Amino acid sequence: MLFLAHRKEILQQALTTYQGILRDNNFGELWVDGLVPSSYEYVFASIQTINYRLNSLDLSPEYFDYIVIDECHHLTANSYRGIINYFKPKILLGLTATPERMDGGDIQEDFHNRIAAEIRLPEALNRKLLCPFQYFGITDSIDLSNVGWERGRYISSELTNVYTANDRRVGEIAAALGKYTKDSTDVRAIGFCVSMEHAKFMAEKFSMAGYKSDYLTSENTQNRDKVKSQLLKKEINYLFVVDIFNEGVDIPEIDTVLFLRPTESLTIFLQQLGRGLRLADEKDCLTVLDFVGNSRPEYNFENKFRALIGKTSTTVHNEIEDNFPHLPLGCSIVLERKAKEIILANIKTATGFNRNQIVLKIRHFKHQTHLPFNLKNFLTLNNLPIQAIYKRGSWRRLCQEAGIIENFVQINEREIVTAISKKWLSTNATSYFKFILKLAHDNFKINLEKLNEEEKAMLVMLHYDVWQKQGGFDSLEDSIEAIGKNKIMVEEIIEVLEILIDNIDFKEIDIQLPYMQPLKVHSRYTRDQILAAFDFSTFKHKSSSREGVAFNLELNTELLFINLIKSEENFSPTTMYDDYAINDTLFHWQSQNSAGPETSKGLSYINHLKTKKKILLFVREKGKDEHDNTMGYVFVGEGNLKEHYGAKPMNIKWELNEPLPHYLWKDAAKLSVG
Repeated sequence: MLFLAHRKEILQQALTTYQGILRDNNFGELWVDGLVPSSYEYVFASIQTINYRLNSLDLSPEYFDYIVIDECHHLTANSYRGIINYFKPKILLGLTATPERMDGGDIQEDFHNRIAAEIRLPEALNRKLLCPFQYFGITDSIDLSNVGWERGRYISSELTNVYTANDRRVGEIAAALGKYTKDSTDVRAIGFCVSMEHAKFMAEKFSMAGYKSDYLTSENTQNRDKVKSQLLKKEINYLFVVDIFNEGVDIPEIDTVLFLRPTESLTIFLQQLGRGLRLADEKDCLTVLDFVGNSRPEYNFENKFRALIGKTSTTVHNEIEDNFPHLPLGCSIVLERKAKEIILANIKTATGFNRNQIVLKIRHFKHQTHLPFNLKNFLTLNNLPIQAIYKRGSWRRLCQEAGIIENFVQINEREIVTAISKKWLSTNATSYFKFILKLAHDNFKINLEKLNEEEKAMLVMLHYDVWQKQGGFDSLEDSIEAIGKNKIMVEEIIEVLEILIDNIDFKEIDIQLPYMQPLKVHSRYTRDQILAAFDFSTFKHKSSSREGVAFNLELNTELLFINLIKSEENFSPTTMYDDYAINDTLFHWQSQNSAGPETSKGLSYINHLKTKKKILLFVREKGKDEHDNTMGYVFVGEGNLKEHYGAKPMNIKWELNEPLPHYLWKDAAKLSVG
């Protein structure tokens, strides 16, 4: 076994952890800072040491069966590539709290694009694996709107100048500590600064104000162990740092984090926040003070708050306006009035780009970063959701208007853009997307004889996604092959689908039915895709599913379309049903007003097991998502009647064969009454 990390402290912590779990204090040896193992059976080595010895190692590429790489978001760096390319372990395990690369590089390629296990910040907080936080957004007197901006970030030297120009801000920081901490002289606080000059300035000014303080930068790392000890013993209360303690160094006792500079990178923000989220005795929560001043329009607050909130269909803008109703357990975010106004204005600007602004950003992309120009990198650099592009037309057309690519024919452009914006951005289905992606790579040339029945059904879904109607083609082959007539748009389809597939974070599940159909449990589909998959004519049966049900007599199957959140704006009083999850396998559903236990419709539900009628549930949170797109329905699988009561409407409890997916459970369960 080989455990790799880039710092000695991480290796020491890892070795101690392994020894504790294995109950063997003799387990493993360090290979760092001149320490050489006597045996290479279980080695905890630094990246630098292995790199230095790589050419002289008397170890075969297959020597280590099992290699663990800590902080593997660094994996695309040159210092790691030689090691990765040399060793060929049976198991390669990468560990990181921040898989999003700061430079847009993809670390998943080294792991066959497979995430073995994942837990994001909100889930870790809800599971009490991390300490809850109290986050205070404090109005900063420093105006950053005129500070220079290069390659996706503020110019550090200019930030340093404005932060060290006078003592006013220092006094405001001290006042905020007095207001938002129990005792500002009895904390263990880390303050993240923009530069060595800034960190030194803060430590000196705090010390002069009577606070026990010090600083740590790359210039005085020899003091690292000393200041860590002083902080633990509260011989100092404030440690001001620059790119130190971002990652790997574990001081669970830290109870206060100060963000004294804007953090453009979500990765670094989460690393810095994580320094205070470790659990520790006598530590109830982490206090976070984030100083928010007028910012440049390029700076984006949205990703930061989205990471703290977790997944919800509510916009970050609405979360802020509603005082964050969806935070993890025990956590709170309080924004001072002016800070809140600044953040809301920033988010509105960042998400409200018009077509001309996006074209301008495309044109200036090459001046902002060294990353290759493509849709994924453009979205990442500008902190934009893909929906922001497709509210304004085709990505390739925007690139053409920006002068990045030549003009191209418009054939089928409108239909393909509509399929992307109205269908695929409301869909979340690995198998369906991969099927379309394969067709796109073949330029949508197909041979029906070589396709199975499931694939043929997906062709029908694709037909309706693109063309929105039945007529106009002599055959299904003609319909699909017509999509490939615009080569530029086929390239765009490939680019979009690769992004959508990369964003899927759940495993879809096969369902056993007495007939073939292509949909997978836990994937999300539009209603028209679902109807096409179950052999409904999209246009002939629209009225049959208006009230949330569609029955296929030939398949003896009824589809239930369920909205968890209903409003008078989108639903009439006759469709305001009462639907929610009782637990993860029991779902309460209220029928149409015409159904009762004595009616033919009610009896068809009561006797569905006897008549072998299949009841399939499709659930969505609400009609529109945070981008104002129509939401797709999550296929939650087959339901069997567990209990029923009432009449016109009937109340039915459906027992699900598969538990509800985690991403839907919160919204489905919270609507339960009592």
